[in-house]
Amino acid sequence: MSWISKNYEKAALGGAAVVAAGLVFVGWQKYGSVAEDFSAEASGPVPGKSNPAVKEGDLVPTAKASFSLSRSWQKGDDAGRPVDLFTGVALFVNKNDKTRPLDLIDGEMVHDPIPNSWWIEHRIDPGFGDSPQRDADEDGFSNLEEYNAKTDPNDNKSYPSLLTKLSFASDESVQWVLRPGFESDGKFTFEYSDGAGRRNNIGAGNPIPKGQVFFADGAAKGRFKYLDFEKRRVLNEAIKAEVDVTFVIIEDQKPNKLGDKYEIPAMFRRGEADKFSYYDRTAVLTLAALGMAGEEFRVEENTEFSLPPGGEKKDFKVTQVTPDQITIEATGPDGQKKTYEYAKGDTGPIAE
Repeated sequence: MSWISKNYEKAALGGAAVVAAGLVFVGWQKYGSVAEDFSAEASGPVPGKSNPAVKEGDLVPTAKASFSLSRSWQKGDDAGRPVDLFTGVALFVNKNDKTRPLDLIDGEMVHDPIPNSWWIEHRIDPGFGDSPQRDADEDGFSNLEEYNAKTDPNDNKSYPSLLTKLSFASDESVQWVLRPGFESDGKFTFEYSDGAGRRNNIGAGNPIPKGQVFFADGAAKGRFKYLDFEKRRVLNEAIKAEVDVTFVIIEDQKPNKLGDKYEIPAMFRRGEADKFSYYDRTAVLTLAALGMAGEEFRVEENTEFSLPPGGEKKDFKVTQVTPDQITIEATGPDGQKKTYEYAKGDTGPIAE
């Protein structure tokens, strides 16, 4: 067995001592050159380089200013023809001659009266026979309607007038009768009834004086105000002679009819109730746009409303309701009012 094998601990220790001695020597040698490598004395300019300025430093402001410049890649345009480097350009052929290509820029109008440039501008495919009738943004208005109204066919918050999509579905009308009774010292009794089967009355024990609102409770609570009465000579058709008739003047207090006045003959025959009856009418409407097709909403006569329904700004008012048609008053952005009539079952106003 060799000496190293027998004394490997001593050999290892001796080798480590040699390495340590070598490191000490290298360290001592480097220490001696520190003054040269890190001299504290100022040195003069390098010969031939007397200008201390940073090379091309005058370009720094220009470089900083460039950060504020728009770096977006603008779409190219070649004499009205858009150039798109990333998306394929749709190609078309004439429907009557499939061997002849159709140029949307210079070619014939595909869907009169919509110019081909409109389809290109809004990136809508004109290649369908019903493209004008399609609804790109699903707001209920066709491409043709959006073109005519100059609205954005790709934005469902930009659309033509909703009045064109409004329909009068039906009316909900309640017939009512107010019958003045006996007069005593200018006071009257009253009977009320309506088509919904509601009734109310004020008897002789508590007649209503001038200026008082009635009824105190029940049907038509607080609905009417007795203003005055007067006697008139009226032709009685049954006897073909003039007779004295007392007319009672009533003012409506219902919010949408506030101030309406009725002149009702006292003690008219109950069989003539229809002759002296009135109606509370409500229009049942639908809006074929903004995803509301088929949904009904109701607006009482002489009441303001918004389109779409539920909005805060009420620019529309149902001014008249009949079983066959309604009248709507619309206030424009300039404050001007315009009236539209709608026939029952039709969408959009009656053409003027």
